[in-house]
Amino acid sequence: MSSKPNDEPVERIYAIGDVHGRLDLFTRLIARIGRDQQGRVDAAARIILLGDIIDRGADGAAMVQGCMRLTAASDRFMVLKGNHEAMMVQALSGDLKTYRAWLEFGGRETLIGWGVDSAAVTADATKTDLRHAARTVGPEALAWLDQLPLCHQHEDYLFVHAGIRPAVPVRQQDPNDMLWITDEFLDSELDHGMTVVHGHSITDDGPDVRANRIGVDTGAFRTDRLTAVGIERGEVWFVDTAGVESHMQRSVGDGWRGR
Repeated sequence: MSSKPNDEPVERIYAIGDVHGRLDLFTRLIARIGRDQQGRVDAAARIILLGDIIDRGADGAAMVQGCMRLTAASDRFMVLKGNHEAMMVQALSGDLKTYRAWLEFGGRETLIGWGVDSAAVTADATKTDLRHAARTVGPEALAWLDQLPLCHQHEDYLFVHAGIRPAVPVRQQDPNDMLWITDEFLDSELDHGMTVVHGHSITDDGPDVRANRIGVDTGAFRTDRLTAVGIERGEVWFVDTAGVESHMQRSVGDGWRGR
């Protein structure tokens, strides 16, 4: 699948933290982003999901299937790879040890949402169970998950799932760090040469804004708060699902139209 390019330069970014299978929160947030977009000066916008769209919540399958359609339709919608996507691909590629670990890590909910028999998602799952799960998910979805980019740069901002190893150039970063890093990145006060926008590390009480990074994983799967950061020409603001939404849509992508 290849997305349809838009020649108009992107001026505004909305980066969304870890959804973790909460389609209800994602559609609510997309609607709020749409209203935020409409309330601002007209500008070409891109939505970036910072990885971990699957696992823990019940709607990981719907998130993947919807995001596959959106990325195929427009380059103004982008999904980065998170550690949960990487783990799912490794598990369903035939790694039984990883498969069992992934099930306990939130993969069980994702596979049940895909329609996998509950007998195939137990702690003592077999190779046969793994193959059944992989067939149910299908090669197209696994290939899409596998090819997700690790990062995206826009002006003076780097978007990545977990973060980067301080003092290492972006092109020399270890992919595992970009998917899994925590304290070495979170505790660093080094200037990375750009502001790193990331998810992965949860802050329940709101976005984590530092001089060198912005963390927007507000623990949606357990807090009911999914957060996006808006960025345009150095201005930074936040849109989230806190509060009551009177109407929630159930199809991925409804409520937002990027130019």
